[in-house]
Amino acid sequence: MGILGWIVLGLLAGAIAKAIMPGKDPGGIIITMLIGIVGAILGGFIGSAIFGTSLGNFFDLRTWLLAIVGSLVLLGIYRLVAGRRSHA
Repeated sequence: MGILGWIVLGLLAGAIAKAIMPGKDPGGIIITMLIGIVGAILGGFIGSAIFGTSLGNFFDLRTWLLAIVGSLVLLGIYRLVAGRRSHA
């Protein structure tokens, strides 16, 4: 997948992760895109380590599921870290 594919996948996976995990998030579209891109990479590592599978091409369902799961994990971590900073 090219860099443009990663950006589009990251943006959409981050947006889907925010829709699945509702709540107040600091950050806008750039943070969503970064969480999605890094989440897709994290999902690829998780899929590789646990299930022995990795990211496929852009239109592969496995790619989207791993990217969304990785984005959800990263979004949860981000909320914990950002939430502690706002209360300190």
